Amino acid sequence: MESYVKPETLETNTRDWLKQIAPFNQHQMLLNKEKAALLVIDMQRFFLDPNSPTFTCGGLAILPTLKRLIAAFRAAGRPVIYTRHVHHPDRLDAGIMGWWWEGMCLEGSAESEVHADLAPLPNEKVILKHRYSTFYNTDLETILRCLKIEDLVISGIMTNMCCESTARDAYYRDYRVFFLADGTGSINEEMHLASLLNLAFGFAFVTTADAVSQQLQK
Repeated sequence: MESYVKPETLETNTRDWLKQIAPFNQHQMLLNKEKAALLVIDMQRFFLDPNSPTFTCGGLAILPTLKRLIAAFRAAGRPVIYTRHVHHPDRLDAGIMGWWWEGMCLEGSAESEVHADLAPLPNEKVILKHRYSTFYNTDLETILRCLKIEDLVISGIMTNMCCESTARDAYYRDYRVFFLADGTGSINEEMHLASLLNLAFGFAFVTTADAVSQQLQK
């Protein structure tokens, strides 16, 4: 199946997505640099391998964009927090997900690592999670509170699964959510656009990586 987006078409696609959701993307916000963190969700080899049963084509398209954005956060001295969705080799923590999904990313496997282009630095937090939302049974909220984070920029994959679930949970906890139209990816355009529309309507300001980077430099 051909990807709905590629690195060379991402900018054009993003303009179209933002145009389509514009009537509902009304809660525009300016990033508070001193209170901001970037969340990079599940950009793992397991999901970015075309031979994987859970290959996410949109993830490959956003790799160059995320690489630039991560560099911008690091240059500004702001936290970059990663997640890796993993399960015990014996699937002790799989639950219903073990039935729901054909393939599972196993803890300790090479495929569970973050893509080399976006590899975390030794001092950057990496959260291991077992469910869609990064907040569910992890220490993310503790980390954010200790860092005094108020603005959360969400990137990664899948737009309509782990990214959207995390964005909703962040909103419930009164974080200001900046959701990247060009920094999240899914398996098809319908799912990606549906999430952008739903989040803009009720949970987040849908924006771009460039817009966030520009605000980091002010």
